[in-house]
Amino acid sequence: MLSSADLSLDQVRAILDTAAEMHGVQRREVKKLPTLRGRTVVNLFFEDSTRTRSSFEIAGKWLSADVINISGKGSSTSKGESLRDTVLTVAAMGVDALVIRHHASGAAHQVSQWVDAHVINAGDGMHEHPTQALLDAYTMERRLGSLEGRHVLIVGDLTHSRVVRSNLITLKTLGARITLVAPPTLMPSGITAWARAEGFDLTHDFDAVLPSADAVMMLRVQRERMSGGFFPTAREYTVGYGLTRPRLDTLVAANPDVVICHPGPMNRGLEIGADAADAAQSLILDQVSAGVAVRMSVLYHLLSGNDDQRRVPRSAWADTSEGRARPAAPRSAGASTAEEGTA
Repeated sequence: MLSSADLSLDQVRAILDTAAEMHGVQRREVKKLPTLRGRTVVNLFFEDSTRTRSSFEIAGKWLSADVINISGKGSSTSKGESLRDTVLTVAAMGVDALVIRHHASGAAHQVSQWVDAHVINAGDGMHEHPTQALLDAYTMERRLGSLEGRHVLIVGDLTHSRVVRSNLITLKTLGARITLVAPPTLMPSGITAWARAEGFDLTHDFDAVLPSADAVMMLRVQRERMSGGFFPTAREYTVGYGLTRPRLDTLVAANPDVVICHPGPMNRGLEIGADAADAAQSLILDQVSAGVAVRMSVLYHLLSGNDDQRRVPRSAWADTSEGRARPAAPRSAGASTAEEGTA
């Protein structure tokens, strides 16, 4: 599970349908299935995470897999060991899956070339986050039904977000109409050509598109990835692009069934106000709950086969049919690759 672009519509649907079945486990008194007993999953996180890491751990344990957590700060990479040597060392212990988050774009793809274990991309730099896109789509569908023809706004820091790229691909696969909203300084270079090729819209005017939205996804302003001033002040950003109380009122007046999402963590008072984050239309905690079910589904589909199947170095879900081209997302300024730095 390396990129959202690897998944066909049938494969996305299979994952989401299985997630719906897995969601029922969360309501049980005993939250345990024997499905992955004897399998070993390693969560290898080189960046901080609360939701993704915890949900992958819970997902694996509820499927009875043995789950091991390794953080970059506690691994031998802090002593100078390369990413390649680290993952080869872990893989040599006979693990079945590596869930990896890394600051370098393309890290998960590179790791998949080094090991025979299944590799799940839990976020690679500013590139992609495929399981986040799946859980976002799952959450929206549970409230809205089919996303075919639904208008989804994705608003905020597009330049530094790995979530937006995966969501664009997955939501488009499910038939949604997408509009990206951001100030000019937070639109990635090359995005205009990409939008034209892939059929989504761009705008700098948040208020103009609000009334037509079925779903609004607010993105975190990723200050830790910013090396310069992308907007004058936090207040000015909120005035132009924050989901404030007045904008919430506009949304609900135009469409009482609108839903609000945020992949987290949130900067309350910056990209989203407390009124919007805690509104009846907010699905933010639903996204967190869905994260466990969707990641259970992903682990199930990757690891529930026999030993020969689960040792295939490429995901059985990767589309290898001839003629399928992966959309080339614009590369953000300053993005690194897995072959640079520690890789």
